[in-house]
Amino acid sequence: MIIGNVNIERPLFLAPMEGVTDLPFRVICKRMGAGLVYTEFIASEALIRNVKKSFDKMNIIEEERPVSVQIFGDKIDSMVESAKICEDSGADIVDINFGCWVKKVVNNNAGAAFLKEPARLADMAEKVAQSISIPLTVKTRIGWDKNTIKILEVAELLNKTKVAAFAVHCRTREQGMKGNADWSWLPLVKSIAKMPVILNGDIFTPQDVKRAFEETGCDAVMIARGAIGNPFIFKNAVKLLDSGDLQEEPSVEERIRTCLEHLRLTIEYKGLPRGLYEFRKHYSGYLKGIYNNSVLRQELVVLESFDEVESKLMEYLEEIEARIQLV
Repeated sequence: MIIGNVNIERPLFLAPMEGVTDLPFRVICKRMGAGLVYTEFIASEALIRNVKKSFDKMNIIEEERPVSVQIFGDKIDSMVESAKICEDSGADIVDINFGCWVKKVVNNNAGAAFLKEPARLADMAEKVAQSISIPLTVKTRIGWDKNTIKILEVAELLNKTKVAAFAVHCRTREQGMKGNADWSWLPLVKSIAKMPVILNGDIFTPQDVKRAFEETGCDAVMIARGAIGNPFIFKNAVKLLDSGDLQEEPSVEERIRTCLEHLRLTIEYKGLPRGLYEFRKHYSGYLKGIYNNSVLRQELVVLESFDEVESKLMEYLEEIEARIQLV
């Protein structure tokens, strides 16, 4: 598919997730088949103030392209300036977060707060889109709460802007991450929108990906929590969509070797001990469902080097293989 002037090989996107979609994770998901990856969201004011931590979120390498940098804020001038910074820093696409439900963000009149004022949302999007030469996309929700679902009005307004595509998380702001995503709004949005529409919400398996395309007619699927500790979802979804065959679940060896490569990239990117410590949240996902994984995780989180982790995981792999041979 094409967004603006950016060619995207596969309509399977890695959603922007704070504390998750750093460079190492984006690279792993790209290798597994993600067509477009997003950075963690970045405050526009922080970019303008040249905050190093925010600029670090925009570190991009060629292997992961195309990359969308997501920004948020409530002031048009600041958002315009930060979008230009993203473009100058090498982003392929800039995305505006109009869907974050977290109280700290909405209380500052940003994120999902824009859903209360669709016209303000569209005005912000248009002014930012006009200020940059790369595509501008937006990500939002279906509404503020169940009584004020305005996604169809948003779609109508965005049609009049230069926005190149928009993603819809099929929950309200009131829901946060609770309850079920309501995909029934997507066909209605698609009937109105004159740009690609991306579905987000409750994509946890390759079957969910396939069903999302079939039931909603969406142009792309954005995977969030379903990819945490499970980047294999992209590879498996690609196979299901291309051939109709469902890939077997990744073997213990594939899980462990991917985990180690992810850890290696994280340490390479963030250094020690930070990379090792920040990676610990990923162990549960990579080891989910594996024999005696809770004990293994407890042993891993106290180790202080890549070599120690590698040794422990390879020792565990040998143990698993030996158990299989005895069965």
